[in-house]
Parts: sequence; structure tokens; C-alpha cells
Amino acid sequence: MLGIDPGLTRCGVGIVDVEPSRHATLVHVSVIRTPPDMPLEQRLLAIGNGIAELLDEYSPQAVALERVFAQHNVRTVMGTAQASGVALYAAAARGLAVGLHTPSEVKAAVTGYGSADKKQVATMVQRVLRLDAPPTPADASDALALALCHAWRSGMSSGGSSAQGKLTPAQEAWRAAEKAARS
Repeated sequence: MLGIDPGLTRCGVGIVDVEPSRHATLVHVSVIRTPPDMPLEQRLLAIGNGIAELLDEYSPQAVALERVFAQHNVRTVMGTAQASGVALYAAAARGLAVGLHTPSEVKAAVTGYGSADKKQVATMVQRVLRLDAPPTPADASDALALALCHAWRSGMSSGGSSAQGKLTPAQEAWRAAEKAARS
């Protein structure tokens, strides 16, 4: 599962393997960076090339992407939307399904609380992936959280559960949030 936290200056990318038991393992995490003074088309090309290289090297089964939402800063939204478009194109060109997730959905899936702050998300990503330290910068941690959210959601949508038949508190919270969103 490839998670992408889109952005023009910093585009977080994280790949995890998730077993049917929901046990997750870190495969790769990095941040694709582009300088603000680089022409827009070159920035998008660099992001696209970086994502394409990861897709070709690791062959994930699906891609999880943060859903673009309106903010007060239109410039930030535009850059995020442009980077998202490049990611969507790269996934579609390889026939991969893409899951779009809101920040609150990802937070609920990983921490059990849809309003968790970035530090809480990073700490839970560290715990779930059994890392020595939280991934940095936040873009990297957010990308891994997206990948985990989508992998867990995909497992739940097909009726999956953990090996013991129990969900973690974060997975229970996610399931409740998903049910509430549907009604």
C-alpha cells in the first residue's frame, strides 16, 4: 500500500505491507521535495517522476491519497490539488485503485480520534510500525498514516478482521466513523 500526502514543496510517500491480521510493516518512507522557485511544471514533473519510481520499484497493490479539501489559503489548496492530480495519473496509468481519505478519517483510523494532532498521528504510526522514532517530517508520517488507513479500510470493506477476531481501538473508532458518515 502506497500512501501519498500531496504537496508541491514536500510530498510525503510511504509504503507499508499489511497482513490480513492488520499487522503492518514499513517498506519505504521518504519525502519528494521541490524548491518553491522551480517552475510549476518542473515541480510537478519531479513529483510525478518520484511517485512513478516508487510505483515501479515496489509495485504496491493500491494507492491512498489525502482528499483535497478547501482551506483559507487557495494557493496551498491549488498546489495540493496539482500534486494530487499527478499522483492520481501515475496510479491510473498502472491500473491501480486509489482511495481518497480526509485528514479526519485518517486520524480516526490511526489514533481512534478524528481531531488528533500531527504529533499523536506520528506517535501512533511509530507504534503500529514498531519504529524507534516517529517518522519525520510530518509529511512522511502522514503518508504512512494514509497507507495504514486505506489498508485497514480495505480489509474491513471485505469483511476482514484481525486474526483474533477483534479490532484495535483505532479500527473500532474508524468503523464507527464510517458507519456515521454513511447514515
